[in-house]
Amino acid sequence: MPSNFLGEILGTMVLIILGDAVVANVLLAKSKGNSSGWIVIVTGWAMAVMVGVFTAVSAGAPQADLNPAVTIGKTVMGVYTIPQMIWTIIAEFIGAIIGAIIVFLAYFKHWKETEDKGLKLAVFCTGPAIRSSGWNLVTEIIGTFVLLFGVGAIFSKATGGNPAAGLGPFLVGALVWGIGLSLGGPTGYAINPARDLGPRIVHAFLPIPGKGGSDWGYSWIPVIGPVIGGIIGALAWMAFFPK
Repeated sequence: MPSNFLGEILGTMVLIILGDAVVANVLLAKSKGNSSGWIVIVTGWAMAVMVGVFTAVSAGAPQADLNPAVTIGKTVMGVYTIPQMIWTIIAEFIGAIIGAIIVFLAYFKHWKETEDKGLKLAVFCTGPAIRSSGWNLVTEIIGTFVLLFGVGAIFSKATGGNPAAGLGPFLVGALVWGIGLSLGGPTGYAINPARDLGPRIVHAFLPIPGKGGSDWGYSWIPVIGPVIGGIIGALAWMAFFPK
């Protein structure tokens, strides 16, 4: 088990608590943030990434991936061995599942008050605005490519290889904010297999009143798309931002 295991669990847990909860705040009935819109959601997710990264680093995971697509991309770059990659991804999924359960508890009284099954599912995982498997996949690939490529730019030699202490998580959060604002419209910008699949599993098993199905037919897209985009982004990172 790698030394970053606990940090990745806790960081991903915080990511999902704050990220899924902002969606719940906007979508679930009788919430004080109901209908406050997309800007609130993407801003909440940006803050979720920032605090998640700070948490992971503080708890012993200096890489603070919080995302299997990032972990796989870094494995392509030689940062991780295959066993380290596997353990890190397991930690990310554990954190995502725990985080989703906590969101369910935080908004416990609002599930029954919400009639729309799709809104309940959207708290836990993404779905397409226009369902088209091929193009939805392309969108997720592009979004995750921008994530990896953008992180490469932030931590490139031009910035000294490491932004000022404590600034890195803010910049990565801002990058995710930008991805959500610009590329989030078609699919809800999963860009993270653990972020989507972990909570989707929780949705399937939790006793959420009137929840409906978990849309397993779509579930492969926010897993495979980010993995492909992460690998392409990692290769571009190595090509354009060499150490």
